[in-house]
Formats: sequence, C-alpha cells, structure tokens
Amino acid sequence: MILEHIHEPKDLKSLSISQLEQLASEIRTFLIKKLSETGGHLAPNLGVVELTLVLHYLFDSPKDKFLFDVGHQSYVHKILTGRMDKFDTLRQFKGLCGFVKRSESPHDVWEAGHSSTSLSAAMGMALARDLKGEKNKVIAVIGDGALTGGMALEALNHIGHEKKNLMVILNDNEMSIAPNVGALHHYLGKIRTDRHYQKAKEELNQLLNKIPAIGGKLAKTAERLKDSVKYLLMSGILFEQFGFTYFGPVDGHDLAQLTELLEQASNVPGPVLVHVITVKGKGYSPAEADSHKWHGISPYKIESGQVLKAVGPPMYTEVFSDALMDLADEDKRIVAVTPAMPGGSGLLKFAAKYPDRMIDVGIAEQHAATMCAAMALEGLKPVYAVYSTFLQRAYDQVVHDICRQNTNVVFAIDRAGFVGPDGETHHGVYDIPYLRHIPNMVLMMPKDENELRRMMKTAIDYNEGPIAIRYPRINGLGVPIEKDMKPIPFGTWETVREGDSAVIAAIGPMVQVAEEAADLLKREGLNVRIVNARFIKPMDEAMLLQIAKEGLSMLVLEEGSVLGGLGSAVLEFYSMHKEHNISVRIMGVPDEFIEHGSIKEQRQEVGLTADRVAAELRTLLPRLRKRVTGQV
Repeated sequence: MILEHIHEPKDLKSLSISQLEQLASEIRTFLIKKLSETGGHLAPNLGVVELTLVLHYLFDSPKDKFLFDVGHQSYVHKILTGRMDKFDTLRQFKGLCGFVKRSESPHDVWEAGHSSTSLSAAMGMALARDLKGEKNKVIAVIGDGALTGGMALEALNHIGHEKKNLMVILNDNEMSIAPNVGALHHYLGKIRTDRHYQKAKEELNQLLNKIPAIGGKLAKTAERLKDSVKYLLMSGILFEQFGFTYFGPVDGHDLAQLTELLEQASNVPGPVLVHVITVKGKGYSPAEADSHKWHGISPYKIESGQVLKAVGPPMYTEVFSDALMDLADEDKRIVAVTPAMPGGSGLLKFAAKYPDRMIDVGIAEQHAATMCAAMALEGLKPVYAVYSTFLQRAYDQVVHDICRQNTNVVFAIDRAGFVGPDGETHHGVYDIPYLRHIPNMVLMMPKDENELRRMMKTAIDYNEGPIAIRYPRINGLGVPIEKDMKPIPFGTWETVREGDSAVIAAIGPMVQVAEEAADLLKREGLNVRIVNARFIKPMDEAMLLQIAKEGLSMLVLEEGSVLGGLGSAVLEFYSMHKEHNISVRIMGVPDEFIEHGSIKEQRQEVGLTADRVAAELRTLLPRLRKRVTGQV
C-alpha cells in the first residue's frame, strides 16, 4: 500500500508514474469505501484523482496556490495534505468539511461552496503575489459547468487583459451537477472531438523552420496562417482570444500525458489554460453510469450501489414538484426556470412532461432572474426554482429587474433554513432579511407539506407582483394532502393552538418545535398560544394588534437570521404603531456562520429546540418563574 505512507505532498515527489497510477487506484478504493459510510460528493472526486495527484507531484503547495472551484472536488487534495485519518468524520458535526476549509489546513487557500469564484480569486492572488515580489504559482481548477457562470467569464476577460502568470485548469467532464447547457458547453464539445489541432500546429512550425535561410522569418510572419489553422480546427480559439495560451485537450486520467503537459504549461509566461478531459465518477461503475445521482450521495452499499435512505413522508422538494405539475396541467402560462439544478429543485418530472416549458439556464442565477422578469412582463407565469443560498447571487436582479418593475415572478426557494452536511456555504438562513425589505415582494413559508401546496396555488393565482415561497430541506410531517389546492387568504396568520399565557409566532418547521415546547409548559400549568406566521411579508397586522391589546408576551421563532428576520419585522411593526408595552423575544440563527453537521445538531447548536424554547418562555412569564422557584 502506497497510500498509507502519504502524509503530505512531499511524499509524492519520489514516486514513479507507475507508482502514482497505483496510488490513484488506492485513493479511489479509499473514497468509495469511506463515502459509502458517510455520504458526500463521490462522482466529482473520483473524476479528479489523477489531476490532483499531478498538481501535488509537480508543484509545491501551500507555497503554490491551488484554488478548487466550489471545493466539493477537494477530497483527494485533503487526503494528500494529511487529513486521510479524518474521513470517518466527513461532513459530520465538528468533523472534516466537505468543501475546502481554510481553518483545516494551510493547503486550503480559498473557500467556496458556490461555483465560478475561483478565477477571480486566482487573479487576486496573482496580483498580490506580484505586488509583494513573490514567485509562487497560482493554479485554479474549474469545471466546465462552473465556466458557464458569468463571474468566471468576467475573470477570464480580466486575466487575459492583465497577462498575469496564472494557470487555469479546465476540468471538462461535461457535467456540473446536472448536464451542462449552453453555447459554451457545445463549443467545448467541438474541442473534445477534435484531436488534430496540436499536431497540425506542431507540423506547421516544423515545416517553416526547416526552410533554409528564410525559415525563421517565415515562422515569424506566419501568425496569420497559424491563426487560420486555429479557426479552421476550432481548438482553444475562444481562450486564446481571451489572451490565454491554450494547452489540450488532454486525457485527465493519463498520468504520463497529464504530467508532461502541465509541466510544459507551467513554463509558459502569462496566463495559460490547460483543457483536461475527465470522467465524473471514474472507477466506480454506478457513479460513471449516473454521475448526476452520484454527484452528492447519501451512504450506500458498495457492491450494488443501493443508496441507503430513511423511509418517511416525501421531502418538501417533492411536494413542490407535484404541486407545480398539477398547476401546470391547468395553467399554460406556467414556465419552470432553474439555474443548473433541475434534479435538486425537483423539476425532472416537469421537464419530461413539459420540455418546452422547462428552462435550465446553467449556473447563471442572475440571468435566470432577469429572464423571468421579462417573461412575466410578456404574460407568462415564471416559477424560479432555486436554492436559498444560490438566490443570494441574483440579489441585484431581484431588486432592480423583478421587484422594481413589479413583475409577477414566483420564487420557489428550496433549502430554506439549515441544510445539514453541506454546512455554512449552503444554509438558507439569510433570504428573509434580503427579500422582505424589497418593495413589492411577498414572502411565505408553510408549516407542513399540505400548506406548501396551498401556497403554490396562492402564488400562481397572485397577479400583483413578485411572490416567494421558502421551504426546508427535510421530509414533510406526513399530514394528509388535500387533492384540491385552495389558496390561503392573503396576508393571514393561523392560530394552531389557543392559549392565554403567551404567544409563540413561528414559521415553517419551527411551528412543530413551538408545539413541542408548549406541551412541556402545559405540564407546568401554562397554556401557550401557537401562531403559524406563514406570511412573513405582509404580516397579519390585525392579529399582531390583537395580541398587543391582550397584553400577551410574544416569542418569535424562526430558523433564519435573527438580524433582519421575522422577529425584526415584528419589532418594527410594534415600533411604528407605538405599541411599547408588549414584550417580544426572538429566537433564531445568531450572527455567526453555523458549520456542517445534521440539521438536528445545527438546531441544537443555536438553541432551536423545544426545551430551549420552553426555557426562554419561562423568562417571559414571572408567574411561572415564581412557581418554579417555589416563591408562590
């Protein structure tokens, strides 16, 4: 076993190519075994084993900077930089992060859970290096899917203009999470299928240089001819027009070829782009056959590839999908839009049934938002299905193009609240603050899966402007599903439990937590009213004023940021209405980033549990506090 002797990158330097090939096989076996127990991003990492080995074999990390776009393909990098013994804790609470994490290792120089950031970061590091007079390499590894992001193209343009010494490795596996879309994807396809350009360029140079006396001059004046060859054969011309020296394509699983080409590219001044062709899921047949499914996977059986999932009610994503299908059957205006997440957002069935009404724009959240605004202005009903954490990337378009023009776009915001193992880069805990303050925006969250269906109907029937539904990455409660979707009275809250001691105003999964806390307090003689604050904007002002009139204390409970969230909205409301005699407390996500783990552990970390809610309510209720301490 070679792998057991690899503790840091320098341990690779003395290995032969054949030993590196054996090590690659051992790493794949290790990953397949470990991820069968913990889950994680299997297919992306199996695809970059040889590439990561060669990077650490040729270059000197952390002096040389490796930036992995998104970072979910960094498991091999983690293995080679001394973290192999921590893989039993991968994506678990207080364990090894599933993305690059600067606090884990000095070899992790750039963190990201969103795509298309690596090239801008690499440019920043190259500029800093040159200003400090240092000599290290800066190497960004970016996938062909991430290259469709506008930010990556902006960075390519700037890098090519500045001519900084910088290497971009294009890891081309024809996939991001879902199959790639767009003109750039098809352009890369042409390059993949054309293997003749490098050979033609070499033969042309050899021919010119063989001509006695004038060969050198001809070589110097033949740039137009060589450019014509490039345009004829298509290979790399886009990147060379950006100002890069293009190398490839090269087989990303051929260690000898890959080593030779990267070594050559590292000696070329200015920006270079190395086009590497890899197979996502390489070495594990189930992952190779369905790299979409195996992009991020739960624990599984190695032999069969059977994924081990708990049996239970459908996830909210599935409920959204079914509701959208039912509504689309009746309303031909409905068009589904997603930024490269048709599977994760539950739109695969919709795409199969209504291919002309399903639009995957690739990793382009901003473009998707503005496109939805224009479709709405033309009388369609676009439903923008997007993860909360990815919608952040389209904030300007939501403000400027959608809300300012008051366009009738429906936002289906998945992964609202904690997301579990993906951790702090993916939590959907900030969308309430960044959406509720925008004029014209309506924002809702359901307490259960049947209410989600009703909210879908409410949103499709709404014609006054943008409207958003946020829902979590968990299974539903298993409540009965009403076949006929009835809209919810606009702007109303729902009292789900009567009580006269205090009020808990909760949203989403926190309604269930509130009921559990109320059960604990009922044993102590208190009847707590539970309110499902399902409309975050507009709020139910009549109910808020009634609660103040009754003189009840209120606890606002939300699995979202306490800064600018629902609790802030309640306090703002009472302040504007000069209701100063009501006591309001807020429990939510504090002003810090919460790391990866299970959703249960993340809630425990911030105190969003029934016992902590009950304890907080006791501090609001002097009568109960005296009873508990024996003073009455």
